[in-house]
Amino acid sequence: MFKPTVGPIIGHTTPHHARIFLRGDLQKNARVFAGLRYRRSGDTHWSKGVFSQLNSARDLCDVITLNDLAAATEYEYQAGWFSPMSPVHTVETVQELPLQWPREIYRFRTQSSERQTPRAYIVGSCRYLRMTAGVPSLPYLGDRIFASIAHLAQRATIPVNALLMTGDQVYIDDLNIIAPDREFKEILSKYRTAFSQPHIAKLMSGLPTYMILDDHEIEDNWPANKNKNDERLYNNAITAYELYQASHGPAHELLENGNVDPHLKRYWYQFANGDIEWFVTDSRTRRELSPGNRRILDEEQEKALCDWLIHSPARVKFVVTSVMFFPDRKRLGDDAWKAFPEQRLRLLETIRTHRIKNVFIVSGDVHGSLTSRLTHSQDPEFEVHTLVSSPLCNSKMLPYAKASTFILDQPLARAVEGEYRHELTSKVISRDNFAHLVVEAEQLRVSYHDRDGKFLQSTSITLR
Repeated sequence: MFKPTVGPIIGHTTPHHARIFLRGDLQKNARVFAGLRYRRSGDTHWSKGVFSQLNSARDLCDVITLNDLAAATEYEYQAGWFSPMSPVHTVETVQELPLQWPREIYRFRTQSSERQTPRAYIVGSCRYLRMTAGVPSLPYLGDRIFASIAHLAQRATIPVNALLMTGDQVYIDDLNIIAPDREFKEILSKYRTAFSQPHIAKLMSGLPTYMILDDHEIEDNWPANKNKNDERLYNNAITAYELYQASHGPAHELLENGNVDPHLKRYWYQFANGDIEWFVTDSRTRRELSPGNRRILDEEQEKALCDWLIHSPARVKFVVTSVMFFPDRKRLGDDAWKAFPEQRLRLLETIRTHRIKNVFIVSGDVHGSLTSRLTHSQDPEFEVHTLVSSPLCNSKMLPYAKASTFILDQPLARAVEGEYRHELTSKVISRDNFAHLVVEAEQLRVSYHDRDGKFLQSTSITLR
């Protein structure tokens, strides 16, 4: 067996279930299979191999599911791919082959089933990795921050439960003016290179990773910049996104046989860790830009989000939106929630009128990191915080955000019963960084670290 050409990537993980993505390669048009075996750390005997047949239509990628795992338990696993000599082998028959597994052993931990145990997360977005003629330019610059994340996760006193990547994991349009990548083959090559750099590959092989797309997975400011020739670009880009980012996440439902449903109905999804829940929105592909019904979230998604906010019993609710919910940018804000004020106000009024507490909006996109607080002029019980983490790696061609980037001297929104007013609760970080969120019994701590892991600043928010 050979090492995966991309992966393994640990995706959606629960107390008893894990999804693992990997990619193989072709060998003289023979059948290709991926496989893995696993065991509890400390055990000597491996499980039987779990296999999947790979096909070129999916770029030789697949997701293998592990079920009936023990909660809060560390597992070891080996993973790889191979092409058997006989062309008639199936997933069932390859289980009997005397395979030589790749030597590398990976590790991951299942989630705890305890509802009130402290949890921790890493959040980041906007990882720029320039590609020229299929070759990355100075790839270490776009990869080194993941070594710092791994180092923090290894020494954290509260185990890190997941990595949340909230948009622009790849820049399909990094050379949009000179030589844009539009063909499926070119876009796939960019994903393979971006996700197989050594530090990000090592991190994602052991830390459950959740992703959602933003515009650069397709094209800058999509769909506002869409033209009549972009349909093919969109189909190619979104197919690659489904293969490499959505495939191992909760957007794919689980079938009765324990495998993921290959049919993907939507990109937004939910997941829970005890009494902490996440709603990861698709604020990019379901937009409606017609003047009479502007929406950044489609009607179905808005209803699902509001129902979740109102009815979920979670103590802490994180809402991920790849673009800024607030504060608004002075310039270039029309790609974010600023351009959809009616829908934003509906969501805020839902939170306020239903007295929903401990709602945190998590986003990226702006190439600057900050925390801010939203209050209501007539309702002292209302409070919503936004946590912004961006970028993981910036391009020298793009500026960092500063405090002066944002509109901070006027209300965010006005309703019949009062104004929504916001303020920064941290400095604005203008350098490559990631956020470390720790949810404890009485507070949420948000700490920012630079690309070398150096601590930058921290905000503590009291839970209500």
